[in-house]
Order: sequence, then structure tokens, then C-alpha cells
Amino acid sequence: MHTERQSAALRPLEDVAPRPALDAVLRGLRSRCPACGEGPLFASNLKTHDYCPSCGEELHHHRADDLPAYLNIFVTGHVVLGAMMMIMALEILGMWTLTAATIAVGLVAAIALMRPLKGMVVGLQWALRMHGFGGDES
Repeated sequence: MHTERQSAALRPLEDVAPRPALDAVLRGLRSRCPACGEGPLFASNLKTHDYCPSCGEELHHHRADDLPAYLNIFVTGHVVLGAMMMIMALEILGMWTLTAATIAVGLVAAIALMRPLKGMVVGLQWALRMHGFGGDES
């Protein structure tokens, strides 16, 4: 006997409503529900709501795990390192001033990017029907 959720997972993809990935990713970047774009995605700093307060979409089964942190390291590292190397080449700042500024900018950028990147990953998982967002529990 199949439940409603199992039968939704067994339906052909033609019968399933499309979920635009770009819209879901942009909503996630703004820390909004990937389904409706109205409700807040996060209950606290990096903890997502179990359900969207606006539309009721289940959000508890996302598996963002380490991907937002890897993306954060990638983006922050390239931007901060590129800026640091350019400033070093132009000899605008002394070495100790540049070191202190690089550390400060790197920390601020990493902290500021973490939440939008996690929201983006959750939105992409929702759009691609990954990890239970498509009706199955896998």
C-alpha cells in the first residue's frame, strides 16, 4: 500500500510541477523560503525553520551540511587573496597593516556570506527535489 508521499515520488517527472532553480536560489540568498519567497528560511543564525511559517513547506529535511562552508572558503579566499595581492603589488600599505586588514576583511566576509550561501544551497536542493523535497525520504 502506497502513501500519498510515496505515490508522489513514483509519479513520472512530466506530472510534477516544475520548480525554477534560479528563483529558488535567489530566494535562498535572501534568506526566504524557496517555495513561496515570503516566509523566513532561518529560525536562528544558521538553523532553518522546520516548516515555512507562510506556506507550510517542509524545510527540515535539507542536507546543506558542509557545502556552504566550502563555497564560503572558495569565494572569500579568492576575493580577499586577490585584493591582498593587488595591494601588495601596488605597495599601498605596509606589510603589517596589510596583514591586519586582510584578516579583518576575511573574517567579516566569511561571517557575512555564511547565511546567504546556506540559504542558496537549501533553495537549490528544494528546486532539484533533493533529500526529501521531492516527496521521497531519500
